[in-house]
Amino acid sequence: MDNARPFGGIEVVEFGQFIAVPFCAQVLSEGGAHVVKVESLEGDPVRQLAPLAPGETRHFISRNRGKHSLPLDLRHPSAGPVVERLLTRADVVLTNFRPGLAAELGLDWASLAPRYPRLVVGNVSAFGRRGPAARLAGMDLVVQARSGLLAAGGGVRDGVPTGGENPVVDYMCAMTLAFGIATALLRRANTGRGGEVDVSLLMAALMIQNNNMVRIESADGVAHAAIRARLEELRATGRPYAEQAALTPQIRPPGTVNVYYRTYATRDAAIAVACGSPALRRAFIRAVALTDEALDRPIADREQELQHYAALRRSVEAALASRTTAEWQATFETAGIPAAGVKLPLELLDDEQPLANGMLHDLTHPALGRVRVLAPPIAMDGGGFVPAPATSPFGSETRAILGDLGFSSAEVGALLAEGVTREGPAPRD
Repeated sequence: MDNARPFGGIEVVEFGQFIAVPFCAQVLSEGGAHVVKVESLEGDPVRQLAPLAPGETRHFISRNRGKHSLPLDLRHPSAGPVVERLLTRADVVLTNFRPGLAAELGLDWASLAPRYPRLVVGNVSAFGRRGPAARLAGMDLVVQARSGLLAAGGGVRDGVPTGGENPVVDYMCAMTLAFGIATALLRRANTGRGGEVDVSLLMAALMIQNNNMVRIESADGVAHAAIRARLEELRATGRPYAEQAALTPQIRPPGTVNVYYRTYATRDAAIAVACGSPALRRAFIRAVALTDEALDRPIADREQELQHYAALRRSVEAALASRTTAEWQATFETAGIPAAGVKLPLELLDDEQPLANGMLHDLTHPALGRVRVLAPPIAMDGGGFVPAPATSPFGSETRAILGDLGFSSAEVGALLAEGVTREGPAPRD
């Protein structure tokens, strides 16, 4: 065991698909854990999303590195001994089954704790384990809608909210789960007992909106009640979504929204500025050769404040449009103003800043050649987290994994013949 790696010697069994559990397991593997990913006989569904080689897709590679894949039909009567041996040596079990399935398979904490008291079981649900939505299926976009995050993004196309292109809820949930697993293992080191880590996509979505998840009853109670009542009226009469979204309370001051914390069109592209303090706002307004009297003499009347910043917004927009992004970037950097040109995601794969900090990593994939991916999201001295290699092709390690679990060659052959597991890629439809 490598003592420099925080999860060295830790055995993880992943019963996961899609994003949250797989990405969590990948992070643990990059921290030294030995991860066995149990997949259906068809494989994780993301293996079929525009494959570039049999069972290999961008989606699979992005969150399934450093693992050992074991195809297994969990409902087959003969799968029990395989699962039993996996659990016997496991430190951590990760699941994101549909509601109720973990209990059906005996892989929930209540079933496992009496037999494996040192085991840490991490589970991801969509909406939490209690309440009216507890047994509903949910994925990132659905949870973004249910949580208010989709509406908070503000994007509307063809009259409906848009967003979800980046599954931020899944990845926030994955990192929350990873933190929970690390915490549970630390507690186990002190107490000797395992435990359950329970996270949900809904809580992850609410965490992303932490700034908005505050109600000060004396200031907000009456206003929030009025908005909810008005929403009911609009929905009852079939009014368009845009009218409903317009009721969202604006917690940021007009100066912030209109001028000091936003993106601007430049002569050749766009730039974002973020001036969160009075000193930065003064520096910004000087840099664009304008003035803002309200910085020194705040405007008490709300309507006058709105009018003032609407007018200033137009002036600042005109100023920013007169020069290129690079020119403004240099000006703002000299003045100490946080600013950045807006880049397309693919540009970051060759960007000197993430490259200089080791945020990207080139791996050699057995089927696809050189692949550039994100490095571990955590940097630790002494090589605590190391970029993981591509997981071996689906079904290629079946015999090795089962042999490592103590099954004889004849027993492995029987499991293959019975259809409990498989070797090689799943056949295409």
